[in-house]
Amino acid sequence: MPRIFTLDIAITEPDIDIQGHVNNTRYVAWMQDVAVAHSAAQGWPMTRYVEEGAGWVVRQHTITYKRPCFLGERITACTWISSFAHRQSARKYLFWRAADRVVLAEAETQWVFINLSTGRPFKVPDTLRDAFEVVEDAGEALKVLEGQRVLL
Repeated sequence: MPRIFTLDIAITEPDIDIQGHVNNTRYVAWMQDVAVAHSAAQGWPMTRYVEEGAGWVVRQHTITYKRPCFLGERITACTWISSFAHRQSARKYLFWRAADRVVLAEAETQWVFINLSTGRPFKVPDTLRDAFEVVEDAGEALKVLEGQRVLL
């Protein structure tokens, strides 16, 4: 069970905006994609959330764009849980270009756990909390990713 999860992404035509680089909205979609994939890898696919009658909703996304990305490039999305509370969690992300390992964007999402029937905040079950190990800062995350030398 990876405490830090990575997902490789190929940049295709639908990702590109009128300025000729990846549209900023794609990063938000990739944040969702890599979070869902990480959760599934930890034993919590979407079907399990539905069975439990609870799931996550976004309270806030924060993204810092550092460099553009272009058609045909390959990038890596990396994510980890940076904090867990009774009804919420924070998840951080790094996106880097595979060719030169230069960071393209850094991001964070504040998630709230809710009851799917009521839409109200709900206590995160211990089984879910135990599935994820908290990584408190990006420095620690980069150390864990040995062999994935990333240039900030």
